[in-house]
Amino acid sequence: MYPEVILAAEEQMNPLLPAWPEVIIGLLCFFIVFGLLGKKLLPSIENVLAERRDAIEGGMKRAEAAQEEAQALLEQYRGELAEARHEAARITEHAREQGAALIAEMREEGQRQRESIVAAGHAQIEADKKQATAALRQDVGSLASQLASRIVGESLEDHARQSGVIDRFLTELEAKAAASAGAK
Repeated sequence: MYPEVILAAEEQMNPLLPAWPEVIIGLLCFFIVFGLLGKKLLPSIENVLAERRDAIEGGMKRAEAAQEEAQALLEQYRGELAEARHEAARITEHAREQGAALIAEMREEGQRQRESIVAAGHAQIEADKKQATAALRQDVGSLASQLASRIVGESLEDHARQSGVIDRFLTELEAKAAASAGAK
C-alpha cells in the first residue's frame, strides 16, 4: 500500500498537470487583460504608428520638394554662371578691341609726330644750308676780290660789279658740280 499512496500523491502534486480551476481562472484573467489592452492600449499604439507613418511620409515629401528646389536653384546658378562667363568674355573682347584701337591711334599719332619732326628737321637743314651758302658766298666773294686785287694790283672796290662776278662764278661752280653729280 505504500507504493499506491505515493502514486496517488504524485498525481495530485504533478507540476506538469495543472489544476482545472487554476487553468480557468488563468484563461479568464488572460482574456480580461487582453480585452483591456485591446480597448485602451491598441488604439493609442495605432495612433502613434499613424502619426509616425505620416511624419515619415511627410518628411520624404518635404525632402523631395527640397531636392527639386535645390535642383532648380542649381540650374539657375549654372545659367547665371554661364551668362557671367559670356559677359566676361564679351568684356574681355571689348577691352582687346579698345586696346587695339588705342594702339593703332597711338601709332598714328607717333607717325604724325615723327613726320612733323622730320619735316621740321628738313626745314631747319634747308634754312641752315641757305644761311651757310649765303655766308660762304659772301666769304668766298670777299676772298676772291681780295685775291683778284692782289693779282691785278688794283682795287676792285666796286661792290655791284664784285657781287655780279662772284655770283656768276659760284653759279658756274654749282652747275659744274650738279653736272658731275648727274654723270655719276
